[in-house]
Amino acid sequence: MKRVSSRTHMLQTLQLRCQALGNEDNAGYRREFEGLNNVGQELSTRAADLDVNKSKNRYQHILPYDQTRVRLALLNSQLHSDYINANYVPGGASEHDFICTQGPLRNTQVDFWRMVWEQNVRVVVMVTACKENGRVLCEPYWPQERVTVCYGAVQVTTLYQRRGPDSFITTIHLRHMGSPVERSITHYHYPGWADRGIPRNPATLCAFAALVQKHLESIPRIGPTIIHCSAGIGRSGTFVALLWLMQLCVRGVSPDVKAVVHDLRRHRMMLVQNLEQYMLIHNCLMHWLREETSGHRPRATPDSRGLQSEKEKEARRTSQDGSRRAREDQDKQRQHGQRQGQGAAHKLHPGNFLRKLMPNLSQKP
Repeated sequence: MKRVSSRTHMLQTLQLRCQALGNEDNAGYRREFEGLNNVGQELSTRAADLDVNKSKNRYQHILPYDQTRVRLALLNSQLHSDYINANYVPGGASEHDFICTQGPLRNTQVDFWRMVWEQNVRVVVMVTACKENGRVLCEPYWPQERVTVCYGAVQVTTLYQRRGPDSFITTIHLRHMGSPVERSITHYHYPGWADRGIPRNPATLCAFAALVQKHLESIPRIGPTIIHCSAGIGRSGTFVALLWLMQLCVRGVSPDVKAVVHDLRRHRMMLVQNLEQYMLIHNCLMHWLREETSGHRPRATPDSRGLQSEKEKEARRTSQDGSRRAREDQDKQRQHGQRQGQGAAHKLHPGNFLRKLMPNLSQKP
């Protein structure tokens, strides 16, 4: 059994490892990252390559692997209406902890909300701006004001929004035509992360990740959490890796960045897209561990200003109602082919983390 490490020891070990990787113009980082280039290349993307599905892909070279792609319920038995550019990815507890997906296109917004509903998603994390230098990276797929918009059969209502120094946290109410179930989901938006780049201040990303992590730890894990950027690979993969590795550290397991990224790339292509993002994971972990060991936790609480009103009370009531009916709702989702064998309230247990990464934990820094 791997010996549990203190956070101080993990920080010291990680600092030494990063120092070694950074020698000779980051030669060690480059060698590790380039060693991941071929991971997953043998996996097929047949569904994404079909002509009927090509218009649903934001980027024609970023496609979901067949074996891990999210399959939507067929609409009126229409062939290929099950397709969306999205993959299940692990986060330590199961193979379905997260869904990494592209930022919705105008013609895939309905599919996105179908996926949110069918997969029983309660948290969506968006790590991109909608536009950057005049280029559309993601269509705004949720109501920006306190209004209701119908996306296919899913009725989406923005209830209220909290604003932090670097993020927006929005509570959204969902209803589905033909279903008595109502839900409340939380939408986390961190817009200051440029495409293919890294945040100007990694400390803000650490605080944002700590906020999301705290939320995920506090709720039943009924369905996967959606993480998306524009392509759903670079920033999305980096954020999932950071959440996973933070969980390892919390449970006293020394982080192995390469092992986590290797596992992620077996589920969706090119997760953690470039060397800078690979290095960012290391730097964020060091920053976060310093904060943890010094007793100064990242300031993850958002500003209470924003669209708060009686709608907030309504959202809380809706959330409570949704929790009481969660078991019934989950049974319905199984009928849509959802492969969520882990149950309605699994947590990220230390044993699951250790079991997934055990072959790599013996690697010395």
